[in-house]
Amino acid sequence: MKEKVIMSGNEAIARGAYEAGVGFASAYPGTPSTEILENVAKYPTIDSRWANNEKVAVEMACGAQAGGLRTLSCMKHVGLNVAADPVMTIAYIGSNGGMLIVSADDPGMHSSQNEQDNRYYSKLGKLIMLEPSDSQECKDFTKLAYELSEKYDLVVLMRVTTRVCHSKSIVTLEDPIPTPCKKYVTNVEKRAMLPAMAIKRHIVVEEQLKKVEEYANNCPINTTEYNDTKVGIITSGISYQHAKEVFGDTVSYLKLGLTNPMPGKLIDEFCEKCDTIHVIEEGEPFIETAVKVRGHECTGKDKITIQGELTAAIVQTSLTDKPLEEGYTVDVKPADRPPVLCAGCPHRGFFYSFTKFRDKVVALGDIGCYGLGVQTPFFGEEMCVCMGGGFSTTIGMAEALKAQNDPRKPLGFLGDSTFFHSGLTSLIDAVHTNANVILCLLDNSITGMTGHQQNAGTEVNLMGKPVKRVDCLDMVMATGIDADRVHVVNPIDQKEMDAAIKTSIENDGLQVIVTRYPCALLKYVIKERGNKHLEVNPDKCVGCKMCMKVACPSLAFKDGKAYVADVANCTGCGLCSQNCKVGAMTIVE
Repeated sequence: MKEKVIMSGNEAIARGAYEAGVGFASAYPGTPSTEILENVAKYPTIDSRWANNEKVAVEMACGAQAGGLRTLSCMKHVGLNVAADPVMTIAYIGSNGGMLIVSADDPGMHSSQNEQDNRYYSKLGKLIMLEPSDSQECKDFTKLAYELSEKYDLVVLMRVTTRVCHSKSIVTLEDPIPTPCKKYVTNVEKRAMLPAMAIKRHIVVEEQLKKVEEYANNCPINTTEYNDTKVGIITSGISYQHAKEVFGDTVSYLKLGLTNPMPGKLIDEFCEKCDTIHVIEEGEPFIETAVKVRGHECTGKDKITIQGELTAAIVQTSLTDKPLEEGYTVDVKPADRPPVLCAGCPHRGFFYSFTKFRDKVVALGDIGCYGLGVQTPFFGEEMCVCMGGGFSTTIGMAEALKAQNDPRKPLGFLGDSTFFHSGLTSLIDAVHTNANVILCLLDNSITGMTGHQQNAGTEVNLMGKPVKRVDCLDMVMATGIDADRVHVVNPIDQKEMDAAIKTSIENDGLQVIVTRYPCALLKYVIKERGNKHLEVNPDKCVGCKMCMKVACPSLAFKDGKAYVADVANCTGCGLCSQNCKVGAMTIVE
């Protein structure tokens, strides 16, 4: 009897890669995709790598699959934007070892700056696309992806969403398939995508996609469930689960697991048998458009919102008159608890210092833990676009401020992992043009926001093997910037931090600030810290609240006095005590 276990969708994708005989996997961390590669790395037969960005991850995987290995590259939806350059051409190159790209979309923007629907990338990039609806399908579709990739000489894109990634369900485990590395044979016309070769390869790709469409019309993952044909529902992914929860067996279903190329004949057959067609899908009207193009009337985004994450309740209220069942309620309203910077976070020192100079700068942020500095009381950024944008947007902003005689200086910031991802190229532009900006590299020694993944600045890789650590400060200096324009500081030390920002504002041209202090949640930092924490002497405290301005979650104020409300959470960093002018705060171990 085969073993059955409970797995999240991300864990199941990793298991599917193992069972499919994948030999190489690469990714850049990003919620909700991060746990895929973390779980892949648990299988020693798969060489697993964190790349510096998604483009590099896809290119490494492309090289491995061209060489004969089955490969996996995974990322969150906005990461596919970064990887789009190679992805658009890889389809022309095709598959030797078999290649799967996983895009984890984030409807509802639980941890993202937009909620783009990456199903459209499959059409744009000439990719076979799969959409699993639960953990078992995540594993099964992953294995199927390599069969399709190799059979049709194409690349497969598998789109999952937040709920599929993180929900858990039962998965049946199977033994891995022995998959030896295929022999690499030179084939310039197939793999060197210069215009003369690409023109010919495009013809081949279109021919192969027609074959996949025929397969899609009869494949086992595009299924029909005929019940009452008065209503037919066409759906895919997690939306299928929501539809089943609402309608059960009272309607008919066309469940699409392979959605590019779209199974046109199967859609026609289903629509002709049903009186009314509802298309239920999360995100854009991807399936709905395909149905309407084939001449079938249906409801879709006119009934179900295009925004946010779908739920069974949304489906029910949008398509039925059935009232929602009342859930359990209580009179007590929970307090609003927005995410905050952790106690001991080095970014807090940076942002607190920044508040003293807010009227002299325009702050432009980036994607990472430091994004939490946008909230009260720091109001630490006025714009945030994408990875690396914290540096590059300042260059354009400087010119706009200059044009309107605004004396403020743009101040941009990003973290060490983001610097490796896409910050270096922006820095090079700033150095080359001597842009009148302040660029702050917040180095906390790890990729923090997504859960402490390794990057080029760490001494071990994802698989625990020692690697050469790349110092981001060395990379800054390698641009040729004058040494007196670079300020390396401990952000917790407010005298250092204040002086660095003040000097950078007063001096024209490019100024770079590198803050260096490890993330408070790193295991070795916690071990070294021991029981170190802060204590407040209530007899000395005068209730001035200066210490509260650092907004540390461990500090509280009651009965006119400050006190450490969460001793276990306090790291004893000393940031708050630097504001105490009466000596009421001491650090103890």
